[in-house]
Order: sequence, then C-alpha cells, then structure tokens
Amino acid sequence: MTAPAPRVDRDFALLFLSMMTIAAGNTALQSVMPGIGRRLGLPDTAIAVAFSVSALLWVVAAPFWAKRSDRHGRRRMVLLGLIGFALSSIFCALALSAGLAGWIGGTATLAAFVGARLIYGGFGAATPPAAQAMVAERTGPEARTRALSLLASAFGLGTIIGPALAPLFVLPLVGLAGPAYAFSLVAVVVVLTVGFGLSREASSGSARGSGAVTSYPTIGGQQTGASVVAATAPGRAAVAWTDRRILPWMIVGLTMGHAQAMIGQSIGFLIIDRLALPAEAAQGSIGIVLMVGAGAALLAQWGLIPLLDLRPRGLVLWGAVLAAAGALAIALVDGLHALALSYALASIGFGFLRPGFTAGASLAVGAEAQGSVAGRTTAINGAAFVLGPAIGVGLYELWRPLPYLVATAALVLVIGYALAQIKVPSSPAA
Repeated sequence: MTAPAPRVDRDFALLFLSMMTIAAGNTALQSVMPGIGRRLGLPDTAIAVAFSVSALLWVVAAPFWAKRSDRHGRRRMVLLGLIGFALSSIFCALALSAGLAGWIGGTATLAAFVGARLIYGGFGAATPPAAQAMVAERTGPEARTRALSLLASAFGLGTIIGPALAPLFVLPLVGLAGPAYAFSLVAVVVVLTVGFGLSREASSGSARGSGAVTSYPTIGGQQTGASVVAATAPGRAAVAWTDRRILPWMIVGLTMGHAQAMIGQSIGFLIIDRLALPAEAAQGSIGIVLMVGAGAALLAQWGLIPLLDLRPRGLVLWGAVLAAAGALAIALVDGLHALALSYALASIGFGFLRPGFTAGASLAVGAEAQGSVAGRTTAINGAAFVLGPAIGVGLYELWRPLPYLVATAALVLVIGYALAQIKVPSSPAA
C-alpha cells in the first residue's frame, strides 16, 4: 500500500459509506413512490418513467465521469457525486411535500420530481468510478480485486438498507416524503464526513488504478462484478456487440435484465393493490418484500454460488428456472408472506443469472478484451433499467398479473435460448 494502513482503512470505510448511501437513498425513494403516486392521483406508469429518466441520464453520464475520474482528482469526484445526490434528495423531498400538501397539482409535482431526479442521474454516477480508482491506487495487485469487490458490495447492501429503513421515516408532518428528507440529511452528513475525513491525493489519475462505469443502483439491480473487471483488466482491445463470442451472453443479459426490471418496479404497486392497503400503511409491507428480495439475491451471490460452484451456463439455466418460478408465483399468490417468498425466489434466480451472464461473457474472450467486455456488460445492465420499469408498470396497468406473466415467458425463452446457443465453458464462474 502507498499509505499507512490506518489511513487507508479509514478512506476505504468512507468510500464504502458513500456508495452505500447513494444506493440506499435511491432504493428507499423507489419503495415509497408507488404510494405517493397513488396519493397524488398520478398514473403508475408516470412514476416508473420518472425513474427511467434518471436511469437513462446515469447511463449517459457514467462514462463521462469514469473518464474524468482518471484525469482529475478522485476526492473531488467522490464529493461531486455525493453533493449531487444530496441536492437531488432535498429537491425531491420539497417537491413531494408540496404535492402531498396540495400546494401544487400532481402534474407539477411530477415535473419537479423529475427535475430533481435529473440531478441525481447526472451527478450521482461520479462517485463510484472515483471511489474504485482510489481503492485501486492504494492496494497491491494481489489484493486489488478483493478490495474492489468488497467496495462494489456497498451497492448491494444499500438496496437492502434503503427499503428497510424507508417505512421508519414515514412520519407525521412529512408523511410519505419523510424518507427523502431523511436520506437528504444522511447525505449531507456523509458529504461533510467525507469532505473532512477523506485524504487528499494527486490531481491526476494513477497508472496503478482506474475508475469504471458502475450500473445504476435500483430495486432488484444487483451488481454483477463487471465494474471490478473493467477497473482491473489489463487489456483494452475492443469487442463489438455483435461478436459471436459474447452475443449470446448479451442477449441473455438484456432479456433477463428487462424481466427483473419489470418485476422490481411494479412490485410496490402490486403490494398496495393485492393487500388492499392505504398508501402510508403499505410502506411497511413494501419494505419487507423488497428487503427480503435483496437479501435473497445477496445470499445467492455470496453464499450459494461459491457453494455450488456452477459454471456460467449452469447459473443461467438454474437462475432462469428459479426466477421464472418466482415470477409466476407473484402473479398468482395472495398475502404478504406468499408475496415475500415468491419475490425472494425470483431474486435468488436473478442472483444466479446476473453473475452467470457476466462470467460467461468474460470467459468467452481473452485477457486483452476483458475491459471492453466488462463495459458491454455494464451497459446491458443499465439499458435494462431504462425501459424495463416503464414497460413493467405499463403492463401492470393493463392487467395486474401481466408483467409477471410476461417476465415468466421471457425467462422461459432464456432457458431455451441458453440450451440451444450457449456452450459449456471450460472454467467455473467463480
């Protein structure tokens, strides 16, 4: 390491906290927005589109910030992303409060909310690549992958913490806007903590480490490890989207990602309707289901995959089977317990699928193309959460079971496609 261990440990903790805060705040807001949309009389699809807009901007802005992180100060980029998240959260909170209090109409509230979300989509993507680069620069080659993987897990933990804490902040006076206020306050505290505690470093990037694009943090969108590969890969040879070595994996990833996005974005509305709960009362149930699903996905990735030692093709096949079964169950079952178990089953399946398609694409090419393939994988992850949520909620408005039945059909197609087109690789996914 290039700095004393206590300093590096503190810096790593601050970077981990930064990424976890961004993911937790985003998913907390996603968990309460179905109830807010219902209170404001907005179409369910409008709520999904509001998040799709910020996801699209994240996908566009992320490569810019990743490159800028390699040319400018890491610390500055980390703080920029956090400040963008903090500003977005407080503006979201104010817009939602104004709408819920009746000071402005539903359409004006949605427009203000989308404007605030654009700040998040545009600037929030600056933190992850800068944080990755700082960690990469301060660890040796033998420890770099492990350190970056641990840092990336902050997003996964955030997807559990956000929905779990959101119902606790639905308080008198602020109501459903409470989580936005709470996480804006948390973001300000984190900005100050990082600003005073994170060590300063050279203003330009280091040859020892670089930042990589990270997928938009959203409900159900577990990290795949692609950003870690992109940040550590020595080769820069470009691989085309249509390259026959990776094309089957990309098709699997895009199909699976849209199925997951449709389920994740519509599940909050389904819980409100199927349990026949008022918006405020539903937040606890929504938080439970989302927390159980995120925990199940992490269990799959951190526990079951290493234990089973499946190859990428096996991960894709078993993951698609489990995810399809879970999606079908969501369409059919009633009751909070049954919904939580069904969503957990689907999440375990997606927890297999994501690293399966990532590892499969990585193993399909040589060392010189790892960075390029990792970038393609990350782009696929982001693309699925641009249109997937709006498609899922649009289908939900047509018929409540429809997004889950469509997701089931898509996953069955993934099974057939994988059996026909994907060959058994020679190395394990782990």
